[in-house]
Amino acid sequence: MNRKKNLVSILTVLMLTIFTSCSKKEMKQRDNLSHHVIITYMTTGNKPTNSATEEMLQKLNAILTKKVNAELEIYYIPWNDYLTNYDLKLAEMDGSVDLIGTASDWLDAWTNVKLGTFMPLSPDMIEKYAPQTWKTVSKEHWNMCSMNGMVYLIPEDNYAQWINHGFMYRGDWAKEAGLNGVHSWEDLTKYFSYIRSEKPGIIPWDSNASESTYQGSGYIESKSDYIVLDGISSFSMFGVHRNNLTKLYSPFYEGSELVNYAKLMKQWDKMGVWPKNVLQSTAGNNDNRTEFYEGKTAVEQHHTQTWYTQVRPEMEERHPGSDCEFFWFGEESGNITTMTITHGAMAVSAASKYPERALMVYDLLRNDKECYDLFNYGIEGRQYVITQNGYRSKPAGFNSQKDTIITNYWWGRNDALEIRDSHTAWDKFDELSKIYNEKKIDYPYSQIVWNVSGISRELANIADVWALYMPHICYGKMDDPESYVADFRAALKKAGVETVIADLQKQIDDFNAQQNK
Repeated sequence: MNRKKNLVSILTVLMLTIFTSCSKKEMKQRDNLSHHVIITYMTTGNKPTNSATEEMLQKLNAILTKKVNAELEIYYIPWNDYLTNYDLKLAEMDGSVDLIGTASDWLDAWTNVKLGTFMPLSPDMIEKYAPQTWKTVSKEHWNMCSMNGMVYLIPEDNYAQWINHGFMYRGDWAKEAGLNGVHSWEDLTKYFSYIRSEKPGIIPWDSNASESTYQGSGYIESKSDYIVLDGISSFSMFGVHRNNLTKLYSPFYEGSELVNYAKLMKQWDKMGVWPKNVLQSTAGNNDNRTEFYEGKTAVEQHHTQTWYTQVRPEMEERHPGSDCEFFWFGEESGNITTMTITHGAMAVSAASKYPERALMVYDLLRNDKECYDLFNYGIEGRQYVITQNGYRSKPAGFNSQKDTIITNYWWGRNDALEIRDSHTAWDKFDELSKIYNEKKIDYPYSQIVWNVSGISRELANIADVWALYMPHICYGKMDDPESYVADFRAALKKAGVETVIADLQKQIDDFNAQQNK
């Protein structure tokens, strides 16, 4: 916490210095196309160890030089302790990065806006230097990325992806169990019961203690209209009702869903759905997905995109006819929320020496097919080939270790230019996307920057209580579920959960009042 406070202080002093010397709202054009510049793009992810990305960049930079007299370099923030290192790099404000991949729900986007890390961009500036992007992003979406009339984030709003979680299961085994697919937690229980009785030696779900966050909230989202609010904590403690978006509450602190969930997990534990020592198991001790591929487990828990792009295609190769399907959290109640359009977004550093050129480069990466294909897929013939049906496939002799490019461009993908991967189950994606689009509502609070400075102690206490109780609830390791949940809630109250709810409710009220002005 002290490190965060120091970071805020450093950024505040830096931004006061910058803005007293140069008002960004009255920015003068400092760029000149006759001057060749290097634009540095910062992204999360480990730096590639092969030369393939650099070879791609050579071809890309020849195009960028011809079109806007610029070239692109990539600065990687490694995954280890990525958020701390990301924020520290931004705090340097030394002009060493220009384009910054960011996100409001996992990369502190709005926090950095408030700190002055990102450059305020006027609509006129975007329209002039990134005209294609300006035209294709709606006014409503620009408004969602703005504060005080200035744009701070360019949203990845024309790329369909779903990262809501659920259980992947074997459709062939579900059919054997007499089920017409798994569409409820009760169906899942019947499926597990069949596996235990008819598939000896198979662990229904070789889970580990780190799975408890998604599993618990997934049940509640399925049995109610709960919408988790992003950016408050690393777990799913706080949210709103879908039918009342203005009232914050915690189903972990009130309501019947958690009690019912605890009872079901007690039943699963008695059935032997997971190993007896599940609470001692971590992600490093087992690999359920590998075991699922090997036919040793009956489900894998992750999100929609992982299912149709990776797991189902892999299962069809390894176990033809396994018919890997997806039971999504919220399916029973039709409860699904689109991720915020700033789940992936691009910002321009407030310290960039060439913000106009940075916008020009971004506009090409997002909208120019030649640049887009290179940056996302690599060199045709080396990283990919186009099949007869127009899909993208690996060329003969492709070696993933030496031929893979890594740009981690999750901040401006564009469905108008995407080339579908031939290894992906697109029929299943299209089928499920139709259902999602019929049921979805937009995430309601993408523009709120939660201020937790006044409740940080309570949130830390709540996190400790969560870590103590929730793993036992999620894996049925309790004698009396109802009594144990009551103890959990009593501990939450003592930790200050009601203080947190009241504080966050005021922030929602203030936000809605501001929106209604």
